[in-house]
Amino acid sequence: MRMQLDHACFGDPSNPPLLLIMGLATQRTAWPSSWIDAFVASGFYVITFDNRDIGLSTRLDHLGEPSMGKILCKRLLGFGQAPPYSLRDMAVDTLELLDQLSISSAHVLGISMGGMIAQWAALIAPRRVRTLSLLMTSSGRPFLPTPDKAVFKLMRTRPSGSDLRRASAEYLVELFRIIGSPAYPVPEHERLARALAQVDRSMAGLGAQRQLAAIMADGERWRALSQLSLPCQILHGDADKMVPLAHGRDLHKRIPGSRFEVFPGLGHDLPEALATVFAQRVRTLAGRM
Repeated sequence: MRMQLDHACFGDPSNPPLLLIMGLATQRTAWPSSWIDAFVASGFYVITFDNRDIGLSTRLDHLGEPSMGKILCKRLLGFGQAPPYSLRDMAVDTLELLDQLSISSAHVLGISMGGMIAQWAALIAPRRVRTLSLLMTSSGRPFLPTPDKAVFKLMRTRPSGSDLRRASAEYLVELFRIIGSPAYPVPEHERLARALAQVDRSMAGLGAQRQLAAIMADGERWRALSQLSLPCQILHGDADKMVPLAHGRDLHKRIPGSRFEVFPGLGHDLPEALATVFAQRVRTLAGRM
């Protein structure tokens, strides 16, 4: 089944394409306009999109709710439940989007789960990924540090109540209060406005659980990363409570020739203040081709 991915493009189509891949249960509109503007100003043709099962892209509600316990058993013990789809499937989606846009190859930047999808895209079709920028993400190797306890506690709950819109927005506010960047605080009213905008565009629904299942089941990618041969950088914060810094260090060790940079006080979000900095890093990497 071919996914219909809601997408948007920014800048001059004659410039080198930069594909941005968003993270777990997060819509393309979560890329701050300041980041998109900075990438465009750096000379890229920027493409954003909703991953499958989230936002305005194809939703797969007929697949139901996965059992996380059974999926974990399948990964660790070899028996249990397979995920509704894989991160590899989601990487194929991104390559098909490039086909749809008549783009033969692109610079690729992925954040969190998006970084995992980006790794798969580079493994599946190395000639289609010019450079690889991996933000706040992981190799998926077993026994790396888990998210902070506060993150786990919140993720075990779901928004509920008579006003589901408000409850869903408050859930997002609390999540980013926990995982946000200590060095780049966001005012509470601004955080709430962003959350409401996301909820009003589209509720996450069970798509979030199915995407999480794909992450949990992805047990072989880390073994294949040594095959990659392309300009690559790993950018990670030292205050990341969702994907601890050890994941970035491990990823750097596994991708030959990769560049690794740690950002003090950066958590698991996209601070406005770092838009130009990250755009410069991607532009510099593109110059290594």
